Amino acid sequence: MTLAPFLLIAAAARAADVPWPQFRGPNAQGVSADTGLPVEFGPDRNLIWKTPLPPGHSSPVVTRDRVFVTAFEGRELATFCLRRSDGRVLWRRGVERSRENPIRKPNNPASATPVTDGVNVFAFFQDFGLVSYDASGRERWRVPMGPFRVYYGHGASPILADGAVILPVDQDGGGSYLTAIDARTGRERWRTRRPEVISGYSTPVIHGKELLLAESFQLSAYSIATGERTWFVPGLACEMKSVPAIAEGRAYINGWGFPENQPGRQIAVDEFDVALARQDADKDGKLSIAEMPHERLKNRGYFGTFDLDADGFLNRAEWGVARAMLASENGLLAIALGGGGNRGREAILWSYRKPVPQVPSTLLYRGVLFMVNDSGILLSIDPATGNVLKQDRLKGAIDKYFASPVGADGKVWLVSQDGTVSVVAAQGRWETLAVNSLGEEVFATPAIAGGRIYVRTAGGLMCFGSRPPR
Repeated sequence: MTLAPFLLIAAAARAADVPWPQFRGPNAQGVSADTGLPVEFGPDRNLIWKTPLPPGHSSPVVTRDRVFVTAFEGRELATFCLRRSDGRVLWRRGVERSRENPIRKPNNPASATPVTDGVNVFAFFQDFGLVSYDASGRERWRVPMGPFRVYYGHGASPILADGAVILPVDQDGGGSYLTAIDARTGRERWRTRRPEVISGYSTPVIHGKELLLAESFQLSAYSIATGERTWFVPGLACEMKSVPAIAEGRAYINGWGFPENQPGRQIAVDEFDVALARQDADKDGKLSIAEMPHERLKNRGYFGTFDLDADGFLNRAEWGVARAMLASENGLLAIALGGGGNRGREAILWSYRKPVPQVPSTLLYRGVLFMVNDSGILLSIDPATGNVLKQDRLKGAIDKYFASPVGADGKVWLVSQDGTVSVVAAQGRWETLAVNSLGEEVFATPAIAGGRIYVRTAGGLMCFGSRPPR
């Protein structure tokens, strides 16, 4: 009698029970149906376990009995498998960091969050590519990728859809693409080239048979089966980092590029030929940083964003990108989903154009949009109208934010860079329930599973709970 049928049944059962399988949990929405989660916690309260780990900004993903996370140490790009009940490291597997793509802080070589089907795990490293391991840590396949040319370093995380690992590669210089890798074999199913897309850091979400991806200047939909772009809506910011929140045929997406992308602060620049005639002092047919027509554009950070090939000059194509980036607007948009082709700005139902977060995604939970800005300003917004329901500082948590908010059990958890966790009531007129200090920096988004909260800190992975595990 063979055990194969029973093993297959067991594997299928595990795959069907994955409470937090990817970045921001189910479909990257940051929401869990869990209850009984701790409100007050820290290193000396409601701490179930803490496991030290090497550096990394990837967020934890959780199966029925395991937690996966990535890290880097020396030349090794590592994937860790921890036992969910006590945080014990069950295995650690590494691939060699064969190159060093440019990375600007606070990004690092282990920023992308892995994804799991409940049995296998799939990890992406910008200095290597994709690699998959089974439950025992045996390598199943690897797909070397890159090198990449992304201003801050790669930021998107892989997802699973229709038996494929989907990964967007948004980069400068016309090399952007979207790829689907068969999750079983590691073979590429399709690749969609997106030459008009520049650097971006957003993870796709699934809507029916389509992938929704926040790209530079636009929200695009792609067929999961073929990778063909089916429709798009222009009007997004120039540099997208957040993930769309979706519900009832709408997407809500926040984007921030530069302070000069705020309405009323935008810098108007001439077309390339006019700029050459006025600014090209040495008549070499391109523009150096000293020849920029505006003092703000002589800032090396700004100029480096536009200088896609990093040669110290802006050519015609790069100048066109600079004009588009400077003309875009920051904001939070509500977009009607569906349709075909270029749906135009008519698909934008409302927009909020005051300052929005640079990195954290907007959370849609219990009929309210929650959005946390730098300096700990939390806004609750009516998703039907875009009207602000409440705006106030998170007292005791005035800091920068990289982690996205997560919601469960009628509450929202928000983690600042310095490791301060605010817990607020999930309602339009939100109130702070607790402010907790972890004592370590946090760049990763928490995971929620089984009445516990898992938080990746600078020193490792913490697990908090107020009751015995399920």
